[in-house]
Amino acid sequence: MAQPRTTSQAVEDLLRLSAEANTVLLNGDAQRYLDMMALAGDFTLMSPFGGAPSLGFDATEERVAALARFFRSGSATQEVVRTYATEDMVVLALIERQRAAIADLPEQDWSLRVTLVFRRDGGAWRLVHRHADPLAHGISVEHAAELARG
Repeated sequence: MAQPRTTSQAVEDLLRLSAEANTVLLNGDAQRYLDMMALAGDFTLMSPFGGAPSLGFDATEERVAALARFFRSGSATQEVVRTYATEDMVVLALIERQRAAIADLPEQDWSLRVTLVFRRDGGAWRLVHRHADPLAHGISVEHAAELARG
């Protein structure tokens, strides 16, 4: 991605990129997603399915093929909650409104609350952190307590 002229231009560019890349991934093109969304070497992922955060990304052929099989089809729009930007870092707080067929499940609503952190490395923007959770529709405190207990 070309070096942006301003931080507002960087935010616009990264919003457009994240929306396009998300749709590509939902439709099973994991390699194209990775080509579009340059992941930093120190990338962290806090998956919407919970568990320990992953550090780095396994871009082996097998892992990319498994990712492609996991996401079968879908569509998405992006609702911007807030953006933050400096010359070398952009944070996007989003709601990804998505309908998708994922894993062995039929198509359904997969809306996620998402935070993306991009860092400029050598003039290119790299994704350094993604945190997503499936709580876009909210849950009761009792349900949250049940999830917290594991």
